[in-house]
Amino acid sequence: MQYLARSIFLTLVFFSSASLHAAENAVDQASDIEKIVNSRKSFEKMQTFMHLRDDLFLHERKLTQGLTSREQRKEIWLFWQGFLDRIILLDMLGDKYDKRYKNVRGEFKKENYRVAYSAFLLQYRYAVEIISILENNPEMHTILNEPVPELGLEKNTYKKLKFRFLNVLRAGEFTRLDFLYTFFEENQDSILTKGIESDAAKLWSLGLGDGTAQTLKNALTIVQDAGFTAWFPVQSSVSEWMGDVKVFRQNYSLITVKQIGEIKKHLLPGDILLERREWYLSNMGLPGYWPHAALYIGTAEQRANYFDDDSVKRFFTKNNGFEATLKHHYPTAYIASETPDQYGHLPGVIEAISEGVSLTTLEHSVDADSVAILRPKLSKLEKAQAIQRAFHFIGRPYDFDFDFLTDAELVCTELIYKVYEPSATFTGIRFPSRKILGRTVVTANDMVEMFDDEQERDNAQLEFIAFYDGHEYKKNAVKSDLKAFRDSWKRPKMFIWVQDTVLGPKGD
Repeated sequence: MQYLARSIFLTLVFFSSASLHAAENAVDQASDIEKIVNSRKSFEKMQTFMHLRDDLFLHERKLTQGLTSREQRKEIWLFWQGFLDRIILLDMLGDKYDKRYKNVRGEFKKENYRVAYSAFLLQYRYAVEIISILENNPEMHTILNEPVPELGLEKNTYKKLKFRFLNVLRAGEFTRLDFLYTFFEENQDSILTKGIESDAAKLWSLGLGDGTAQTLKNALTIVQDAGFTAWFPVQSSVSEWMGDVKVFRQNYSLITVKQIGEIKKHLLPGDILLERREWYLSNMGLPGYWPHAALYIGTAEQRANYFDDDSVKRFFTKNNGFEATLKHHYPTAYIASETPDQYGHLPGVIEAISEGVSLTTLEHSVDADSVAILRPKLSKLEKAQAIQRAFHFIGRPYDFDFDFLTDAELVCTELIYKVYEPSATFTGIRFPSRKILGRTVVTANDMVEMFDDEQERDNAQLEFIAFYDGHEYKKNAVKSDLKAFRDSWKRPKMFIWVQDTVLGPKGD
């Protein structure tokens, strides 16, 4: 009887765990499908940008083309880097669902096939279409094959991409996978169906399906074959790493709890936090090593002590002081800033994340792999004004369009840019901007590059406070120095793949 009870208990635990696992997979898959949908939108924007910028991209083939300027080449490199980001993102998703597809049966096999096939088709279609435009300009072979380390562009990326997609083997792969889709076809209401059918129809119209007769002849073999395409050939040196991208070091960060305590001791209200998390698909899309920036505001107690300053008191005298001003003008946000999380930590950071401009705890924000602190060389009054501006933005949605011209939605660096934006009565910080797909943006990496460039000048705008440098192979982060931080913006986006070569196995 005891044995039977134990068996029933273990059975219930098994099915409860299985149900929980299935629910987690469903949420994970929904998130990944959203990434595919957003990638399609990105590719469409890239094509629109190419048609609008005839000064950069030719729409009729020419044998010769006048030399492009340095600024034009920068725009082309940023376009190319963004395009490769999407290719790699779809590679990651394709590889993930390819593995799932091979290891399950029944309806789950079909679901995983659809996601993998959608990723395959999407990157194949837009690679072919975008390459066909690039091929109109013979100069692109030189520009796009040139290595640009700070953008993570290796030598010959255009050559590799062309070989990958303009290849008879790829066309044959498409034919085989498209035939298999007839067995795994999904309902018309699925969010992926329209894209799959559109991409497949476009590829067939371009004459990229090959070997139809042979495909039909070997139909049974094709259905039994679990193999998908080879993923990650653009940067083949890391292909074996990437199969583990979604499970690799998933449950912990390189910055330790002890180091978070050290970081807290360094910080003052108004400081800028730069953060990096490895193995996150969210690192795709913007150039450079540093993807995220946040504003440290401190707790109410810390702000009261730090801003106990005559100039601050005079400026905010109308509402009886700085804290009273925040409480009066932003009551909801202020209450949230005084509400501890489940661990008893008070919010001390304002940052723009996918959920929008949010108050977060320092412990949550710097739960990362590399973190740096920069301090604006501004008066306490201007830092207080910057924090007030940040409170004004709390609750705004995240700006997935990266449009710095509007305040309705913001990205992480846009928040920093706008709270420290100079005016006639506010010194602020003059951050550099760049054009990405026609949008004027400031990236976290640009901020570090600006800091590096200004260090030899008397008018440097930012002060270095600390840099905790994550090392993937050592599985830790070490407190590093000014020189290492100054050089960090030059690191490629996927620095972990070459980190041992650059820093040595011990991070030396």
